[in-house]
Amino acid sequence: MGEPGVISTNMQNAKPLHLVLVHPEIHGNTGNVGRTCLAAGAQLHLVHPLGFSLSDRYLKRAGLDYWQHVKPVEWASWENFETSLPNLGEAFFFSAEGKRDFWDLTYPKPCVLLFGREGGGFSESLRERYRERLVRLPMHDTKVRSINLATSVGIAVYEVLRQWRSMHSVYDPPQNTPKD
Repeated sequence: MGEPGVISTNMQNAKPLHLVLVHPEIHGNTGNVGRTCLAAGAQLHLVHPLGFSLSDRYLKRAGLDYWQHVKPVEWASWENFETSLPNLGEAFFFSAEGKRDFWDLTYPKPCVLLFGREGGGFSESLRERYRERLVRLPMHDTKVRSINLATSVGIAVYEVLRQWRSMHSVYDPPQNTPKD
């Protein structure tokens, strides 16, 4: 039997980058995030409740034929996940309310990038508890409240990989070879 509160135990501990969606609401965003995780070599974590079923055909359509390879770790609740957070790596909570810009930080190995639900981000109590860990994607126009979840994830994940690569880390992306 797996850890208490873990619905699925697909985690591959060797992965130094963990991406966490806390209470995601939109299947299409989650499917796209799963595809990004697979491409980047990151482990996806989904914290319940979810706003959709993982068997949803729209989720699978967004993840294309890659979803079967994503193997997300599902957590029954935030409380269940939070007890394991320190073991995964240094945490960065992406929020429009963050005071630090994401590109001004150095992301250590391992690290955990966390994103709240599309309709309102993290709960007020979570934002307060982790206020020193809040990070933002800068937005030029103040009329924009937030950036799409899947877009935000892609920006953040590839900034981490860019930094690791420039620090001559052990991250070596696989080379795509042309098919004959």
